[in-house]
Amino acid sequence: MSSVHTLPPEPSAPPESANPTSKVSDVAAVDETSEVTSTIGTGNDTELEEQPGRLSNLTNHPVVDGTAHHFNSNDMHAPESDKDAVKPAASSGPPQKEAVKPANAQEKRRKDALRMQSGTPNGKSHGIRWAPLNVGLERRLQTLIVLCHTLTIPIFLTLFFFLCAIPLFWPLLIPYLIYILLFADGATSGTLSGRRNFLRSLPIWSVYANYFPARLHRSVHLEPTRKYIFGYHPHGIISHGAFAAFATEALGFSKLFPGITNTVLTLDSNFRIPIYREYVLGMGLASVSRESCENLLTKGGADGEGMGRAITIVVGGARESLHALPHTLRLILKSRKGFVKLAVRTGADLVPVLGFGENDLYEQVRSDEHPLIHKFQMLIKRTMGFTIPLFHARGVFNYDVGVMPYRRPLNIVVGRPISVVQQRKGEPLDERYVDELHAKYVQELERIWEDYRDVFSPDRVSELEILE
Repeated sequence: MSSVHTLPPEPSAPPESANPTSKVSDVAAVDETSEVTSTIGTGNDTELEEQPGRLSNLTNHPVVDGTAHHFNSNDMHAPESDKDAVKPAASSGPPQKEAVKPANAQEKRRKDALRMQSGTPNGKSHGIRWAPLNVGLERRLQTLIVLCHTLTIPIFLTLFFFLCAIPLFWPLLIPYLIYILLFADGATSGTLSGRRNFLRSLPIWSVYANYFPARLHRSVHLEPTRKYIFGYHPHGIISHGAFAAFATEALGFSKLFPGITNTVLTLDSNFRIPIYREYVLGMGLASVSRESCENLLTKGGADGEGMGRAITIVVGGARESLHALPHTLRLILKSRKGFVKLAVRTGADLVPVLGFGENDLYEQVRSDEHPLIHKFQMLIKRTMGFTIPLFHARGVFNYDVGVMPYRRPLNIVVGRPISVVQQRKGEPLDERYVDELHAKYVQELERIWEDYRDVFSPDRVSELEILE
């Protein structure tokens, strides 16, 4: 089990480079108006091996010319290929010059980023690039853990069908199936009876987080006498950052936020998959249904009414995953107010969370270039509640083809809480108050982006966009 390290204050000189980290899986989000989806993971670097806690307090990092200090990328392991590499942030110049960049600057950065993604100087691929045979054992182990995490559902389903093929197990499997399909309520009861802290703290999760690598950052201390709703953005393809930061102790959540019990929410259908449901319940995950959210925030805790509890919702849901393109940040948020209404009903404070690098882990087919594919994806979402992005990244033994995420840094920044006044029982919901809280939430998200975009997203090709 990894130790925790809080980064000391850094000198007030301007930053020279960035060092991000993190990943997640099977995370979803939604209550009344939000949608849902899933999945999570993390990263690798020399500093993280020596200090496996991988967390930091952003209040310890002074700001110079509007940019927070960050870590030197020279500390990181050399990537296995230049496709996995992340360019260091350019040295900051005078603010006046930064404000008057030429109009085509973003287009130039976009082309540079595309060339970097292709792994070749001219942006053209020259076939599949295979991993060398002399890759270190540590990195091979990281790849194995991330692969197993990515294929968790197929692995458990294979085990279940294998047991079904053995008649000796039928007397156990039949009652078990009846129970999970008709009677089980562990995912919605709010009791967290299946949660196993030893499972969340296993050393393999530190290995998993070091794959990217991933790092968790705190803006301010959160009081354990309150309850919270963490809104994670963006969804990405598999929400690796959310899983690593909030479903495990790989990034030191309990050290940064002592006294707070956080629960990642995912699709209710995941708790109907035999054997797999026991795994996700042990990791402390719960259903994203309204009943589950309200039970988690009004039962248990230090006072029996949810004090010290928190839930993590990936607010953008399935729709937002279709906008997960490298070096961009497009959030589905304008019409997503169900989580704000939940906060008003339960008296939970809202905490925006921005996962820098989440969208950089995979490539996917662009919806604007393939409208028919996009329509098909939206049809699936309307009928089944989730969508299927056509994505790819790297493989186990190559850098160009496969479903393994790229080794690109993840930096999960937890913003400042937005205080919420709980409505009295029986009173109608004040829509104006909901709109006011939603506006403050968006404003805090924008603050996080403005403060840390040059530190954790130096290769962006566009700015933060808040969509429908």
